[in-house]
Amino acid sequence: MLTNERHAYILRLLDEKQTVKIQELVESTGASESTIRRDLTDLEQSRKLERVFGGAILPGQNLLEPSIKDKSTQFLDEKIRIAEFASSFVQQGDSVFLDAGTTTFQLIPFLKDKDLVVVTNGLTLVEALTDQGITTYLTGGLMKPRTGAFVGSHTIQALQNYRFDICFLGINGFHADYGYTTPDPEEAAVKQLASSLAKKTYALADHSKANKISFAKIMDLDRATLIVDEISKEANAGLEKKTTVKVVDR
Repeated sequence: MLTNERHAYILRLLDEKQTVKIQELVESTGASESTIRRDLTDLEQSRKLERVFGGAILPGQNLLEPSIKDKSTQFLDEKIRIAEFASSFVQQGDSVFLDAGTTTFQLIPFLKDKDLVVVTNGLTLVEALTDQGITTYLTGGLMKPRTGAFVGSHTIQALQNYRFDICFLGINGFHADYGYTTPDPEEAAVKQLASSLAKKTYALADHSKANKISFAKIMDLDRATLIVDEISKEANAGLEKKTTVKVVDR
């Protein structure tokens, strides 16, 4: 492919998938990794995309809230690996807050037979939790149609009645300077409160969330242990100055 053909192909793929990986582009275009990196840099300088660790996203995504349908198929293998690893921190008989989200959803099969009590603000999680025989409380509140998350004053009020051994949060971005973020301030408030009510909080994120900054800050990095499927040594070194980072073994 010529340079302009690769650029057009990359942008078409981004338009379809919202995110692309460098390795995926190497395999589909036949270009070298260094060539693809140069392409992404050129397109970023033209403000047609934003570079993230291992790939790129469309620009201006910090206010965009992907739907459950959109997110559920993105990086699914990575989310399952993160979820299985995260489940190892849950002890028998724990009380757990399970945040609305597609990575937290993947935790559910790994939580069975642990005699847990789970509180969630995620409507889409409830059926899977009850199918596993897990005692489940749903916060209620104002439901966001795109994500199935309950937010708002009724959700906040309900959460204040609980205390948790462990809290699992889904996030849209993590950054060494700007912490954990998400597009919706109301959802950020729910996540922040749930974390404050827990003895231990884990933020679950696939590698596409690295160095991403969304509109609403949830909290600083040191408020949660970060679990991620992969991250560069350079980025990890910066993050570990701020918090504990658990990288999932392949």
